[in-house]
Amino acid sequence: MSPKTATIGSGASATTIGKIGHGLMMMTWRAEDRPLADEDAFEAIKAGVDAMPAGVKMLLNSGHFYGPNLGPANLQLLARFYAKYPEYADRTFISVKGGLKPGHMVPDSSAENLRAGVLDINVQLGGTKKMDLFECARVPPDVPLEDALATLIALKNEGHFQHIGMSECSAATLRKAHAITPISIVEIEVSLWSYEEETKKVIATAKELGIVVAAYSPLGRGFLTGTITSPADLSEKDMRRMLTRFQEAELAHNTALVDAAKALAARKGVTPAQLALAWVSSLGDHVVPIPGSSVKTRNLENLAAADITLTAAELTEIGQILASTPVQGGRYVDHLPAQVLNLWG
Repeated sequence: MSPKTATIGSGASATTIGKIGHGLMMMTWRAEDRPLADEDAFEAIKAGVDAMPAGVKMLLNSGHFYGPNLGPANLQLLARFYAKYPEYADRTFISVKGGLKPGHMVPDSSAENLRAGVLDINVQLGGTKKMDLFECARVPPDVPLEDALATLIALKNEGHFQHIGMSECSAATLRKAHAITPISIVEIEVSLWSYEEETKKVIATAKELGIVVAAYSPLGRGFLTGTITSPADLSEKDMRRMLTRFQEAELAHNTALVDAAKALAARKGVTPAQLALAWVSSLGDHVVPIPGSSVKTRNLENLAAADITLTAAELTEIGQILASTPVQGGRYVDHLPAQVLNLWG
């Protein structure tokens, strides 16, 4: 049986979390014509937390900029959740991304910006719960890594959070950062259609160093569930319409991967989403998929994937599917310069 928990950090601050977490971005970073009611969001979050065994916390992944105009709506949603259900504060572990220039998708890891952001995050959370881990959304391109981490170490020592994470970093950068200060989580995209060579290196390095991998978009932003067959299935204002893999030609090509995975899932008696999550989870005891769901029943379906064990033959078949159906299109927007997204910094 696969383990149903993972451990973040070590020593006095070590925390046991469920093997599948919950990404909250799409609860507030949504098309304007599809707002989410608080109670629907709350029920989805509670369902996940309530499914955790005693003493095990639910990893909730949030961001300082997960809202309209890159604002703190996601944190404000959490503040309302904890105000209404304060008993859930100690049962959850909150990871928050920040380190962007306010109102812009531009990394800013200056000491002034990081400090202002960290302080504001806990203000936005409302006081019932502080964030447990902070990570810069991208590896700092504007200041030396050592300087950015020195700022975060100071903020950690002041008690604003207990853990430091990394996001979208290379294996080499992860190793360098961990040599400066313990890194508890590295957040990277991992899924059946995002499993690049550098992804494999980061997963291996994280295992060696005792770092949890928070695997975001493990369902391919919904594509691997089999419910998206063309751009027409998305709202006109859905952010996925901008991504290369969701363009008409790329989507049509990539559907072959989903069809093959759906066939295997049907034979195993699980949903395509559960198969995709079980595969990501199988990549290591330290790999924790963080699917995003705003629906209680879907969140419970996702969490049930922790109970699914893939056989050696099934893992071999999945490997053959990935080898025979290469994905078309980059993870974001192919025409943007690499330095804009700063992937694998």
